[in-house]
Amino acid sequence: MSELDVSTVTTAPSPLLLADGRPAAEAWSLDPAHKHVNHGSFGAVPVVAQQEQNRLRAEMDRSPGVWFPGLSARVAAARAEVAAFLRVAVDDLALVPNASGGASVVYTNVPARPGGEVLVTDHGYGAVTMGAQRLARRWGGTVRTAHVPLDADEDRAYEAVLAGITDATGLIVLDHITSATARWMPVERIGRVARERGIPLLVDGAHVPGLAEDPLAGLDCDVWVGNLHKFGCSPRGTAALVARGPLRDDLHPLIDSWGAPEPYPARFDTQGTVDVTSYLAAPTALGFVEDTWGWDTARAYMRTLADYAERIVGDAFAELTGESSSVDVGMPVNALRLVRLPDGLGATHAAADALRDRVAAELGVEAAFTSFGGVGYLRLSTHVYNTAADFEYFAEHCVPVLGAWARTQHDAHLTSQ
Repeated sequence: MSELDVSTVTTAPSPLLLADGRPAAEAWSLDPAHKHVNHGSFGAVPVVAQQEQNRLRAEMDRSPGVWFPGLSARVAAARAEVAAFLRVAVDDLALVPNASGGASVVYTNVPARPGGEVLVTDHGYGAVTMGAQRLARRWGGTVRTAHVPLDADEDRAYEAVLAGITDATGLIVLDHITSATARWMPVERIGRVARERGIPLLVDGAHVPGLAEDPLAGLDCDVWVGNLHKFGCSPRGTAALVARGPLRDDLHPLIDSWGAPEPYPARFDTQGTVDVTSYLAAPTALGFVEDTWGWDTARAYMRTLADYAERIVGDAFAELTGESSSVDVGMPVNALRLVRLPDGLGATHAAADALRDRVAAELGVEAAFTSFGGVGYLRLSTHVYNTAADFEYFAEHCVPVLGAWARTQHDAHLTSQ
């Protein structure tokens, strides 16, 4: 992944438009009373995909006795379209509700390693790491956490993870793109080592679909999971699980249903009476972006807009605090960026979540705040419906308020001492 340089970014990109000349945002149903600069957390579903899912739900409820017996064939067809989008073999891909659910599939089916270790990093997504901890407890083993410096380039990140592998390692869990720190990890290089040593590798690619043209190119891992509801804009509750290698044929869904005797991945296509209309509507969402702009154009726009957003929001914070707010994440992502918050804001996971909720309630902006190593960050996300005005608004209206909140918190801390 190439490094991004925002040092020369001064011009806002022209907004993307629909075929009829309307702003791209009009293809979504996002509340216009809010500014939306956090696509990366929960995604946003185009109206056409919402309509398709609603149509499918209506069909399901009109004739459930017809719908459910024929559902597995429809899921298999949607799965084939998703596999084409991700450029993987359809027989390697199963559909699951989300990336965390896909990780749980691995934790449930990976061969037992009594007393073994699960290797994670300190950038891992909380829920996925919690699952790793539960697996380690079942093994009577431990979780080993590799510390990867936030600014580590590919070589340093690789060496940091490699140093955590021991003779007791029974599973490696590694982010493709990290959630809290908005950076890539060297999964391809770690994958080669894991395969050589016979250690299963689970890659959490929750944010990757839509951001990488060919997400699994050059990647050798046992299981890769990625959410389609984030940058792919599919209805929520849709993710891909791609399995290759020794674990593949032993993977089973979390629900044992009538498809249980089927081979992988067909056994995942039948999940009883679970509403999987999100799976069936996913190709509509993916196709909408491709047909309207093309995914290559969409990714280029997201990157250029993120360059601009990072620059103007970072400059606004720097002007306020007198200190640089730029963040070196070593292996930056095209549509996700970090900007350092003033001291005292969002320094823990709980504080970052509370700040997210307060900003939404009081400032009318849906934004993401994260923490790493006791430091709080604003995580900027861009998508095709965003424009430069969204981030200019944040820089002009939100940054001063956040600065005031930081000063108030600082003064309260001094008073309490």
